[in-house]
Amino acid sequence: SQNYPNPFNPATTMRYGLPSNARVTLVVYNALGQEVATLVNADREAGYHVVRFDASGLTSGAYFYRLKAGDFTETKKLLLLR
Repeated sequence: SQNYPNPFNPATTMRYGLPSNARVTLVVYNALGQEVATLVNADREAGYHVVRFDASGLTSGAYFYRLKAGDFTETKKLLLLR
């Protein structure tokens, strides 16, 4: 699901659910497509998971996060306001 809160300052929470065990990657990118943080890169069990992202070291602006779990991929936008 979409991160909450959005816009955020300086931290936000991302939630996702898995119907079965899967390899999960959750990566945050800046507007230029450069990776700024890897939040998850591990095998996860089926169920709901919560990840907190602290962007204290980043500048204001639009960011994107990509969640990959098995064959599923989704990209969403985050907005950091200082």
